[in-house]
Amino acid sequence: MASPEPAADRVAEIQAEWRRERPDLDVAPQGVIGRVHRLAAHLTAELVEVYARYGLGEGEFDVLATLRRSGGAFELAPSELAGHTMVTTGAMTKRLDRLEAAGFVVRRAAGGDGRRRVVALTASGVALIDEAFAAHMANEARLLAGLPAADRAALERILSHWLHELGL
Repeated sequence: MASPEPAADRVAEIQAEWRRERPDLDVAPQGVIGRVHRLAAHLTAELVEVYARYGLGEGEFDVLATLRRSGGAFELAPSELAGHTMVTTGAMTKRLDRLEAAGFVVRRAAGGDGRRRVVALTASGVALIDEAFAAHMANEARLLAGLPAADRAALERILSHWLHELGL
């Protein structure tokens, strides 16, 4: 069963205005990019709201989630964390400082090597991210609930392909 045609939205209105003012330009790409941009801003606001319930910002949530899904002792080197979360080591240091002050992570020597450091979740860090991640998944399910399963699957495939094409 095909999805119903979407109603006109602000992006369609903007495209119509540009078509009127600049009929020489193809504004079709704005239909996708404009909607993805608006959707990303909305989704970020909805996700951050859940993180805040747990006293976390988006970056702190990302660090805790990365450590939690690393398995084993839930520890990684700071450089590995920065790579997984796609931030600079300076930004990672600030995040780790906040998380360590809150008691959710510890920084220590790795396996007896005093030169190599790791960041590990504490027991309270594991408990916090387990609870926050469950709420995060419920929130994401809520945000997708309006889309039929077939549309969600198609969207996931399309976005995955697009990210691959862009090298992301």
